[in-house]
Amino acid sequence: MAAAALLGACNPTAGPGVPGAPELRLSAPLGKVEVGQLSEGDQIGSGATRIALIVPLSMASGPSQVGASLLNAAKLAYADSGANDVTILVKDDHSTAAGAAQATQSAINEGAEIVIGPVFASGVKEAARVAQGAGKPIIAFSTDSSVAGKGVYLLSFLVEGYVERIVDFAAQRGKKSIAALVPDNDYGTVALAQFQQSAANHGMRVLTIERYKPGAAQPSVQRIAQAAEQIDALFIPEQAEAMGAVSQELQAAHIDTKRIQVLGTGLWNDARVLKLPALQGAWFVAPENAGFNALAQRYRAKFNSDPARIATLAYDAVSLAIALSRSQGSQRYSENVLLNPSGFNGADGVFRFKADGMNERGLSVLEISGGAAKVLSPAPRTFTGNGA
Repeated sequence: MAAAALLGACNPTAGPGVPGAPELRLSAPLGKVEVGQLSEGDQIGSGATRIALIVPLSMASGPSQVGASLLNAAKLAYADSGANDVTILVKDDHSTAAGAAQATQSAINEGAEIVIGPVFASGVKEAARVAQGAGKPIIAFSTDSSVAGKGVYLLSFLVEGYVERIVDFAAQRGKKSIAALVPDNDYGTVALAQFQQSAANHGMRVLTIERYKPGAAQPSVQRIAQAAEQIDALFIPEQAEAMGAVSQELQAAHIDTKRIQVLGTGLWNDARVLKLPALQGAWFVAPENAGFNALAQRYRAKFNSDPARIATLAYDAVSLAIALSRSQGSQRYSENVLLNPSGFNGADGVFRFKADGMNERGLSVLEISGGAAKVLSPAPRTFTGNGA
């Protein structure tokens, strides 16, 4: 099964990326997004294989920019595939869980064999309930790993993947004793759980873990400073907008960030973080970005607007569904096909689904230097091992 090549050569990969923020922040577009009119029951194509696309085209306050961006990316994927043998059933979930359930049921009633979307965790949970009841798989875009499961695959950028990659890289670079400075929020909780597991798996000693309320890191930083001589790495899974204050606390506590390797997640791929003096030399993980840049260029040419950063998720999911419909016959959306350990190559690089619904992605390790990010370890182009 030549799965890694399924999505074609139109999706190059290289350079840093920006997704991975908490779920609601993923919606932020790069610029103006044109919101087109779309009525319930619209579709893309008219082929025999039916694919559901469930996106938040509207919300309580009006049209949704991120929904429009995902829909436009799906249109691009369809056009790029040259497909005339599939139908994409477009459904608006109205940014609600009930809407997601209704949209999924409607698509399945119309013959959908696989469900792509929704975006938000509550919607994914309801859509999955309906899809599983009908024996149909779902490829969703939520960053909340708690909604993943058998037959419910997340294509999104998960904090678990970022954390595993950065801890693995730090261990490879000889780091042996590590501390964690973790915000007391949902993102921090997920990141910390994966950090502890990854550190244990890679033989790193976790000397201390300090949690802090957002905006109140000083006491925790001071306690880490007291143990600074015993650590050679410090993990901080904090958002970009909060890192200015955190880095000031690191400096005030005289933590030597030239000796202690500071580690972060994809949230750091932001100009506000890259310019911070205390973080020069820090490492973080991000998806490569050239595939998105290429997609964004074609998107602007076609729609005269900028795509949301997560537009690649819709592009890749639709491209995958179309490619499998052509290459895998009646088994096209079976578990064995979707869980191919070789994975698939998309606009954001190589990815594969796991049996628990989570994903693995090829991610880069970058170093902050001179106010910019340079690649220390490129994203892998292929997977090794069976992904178990």
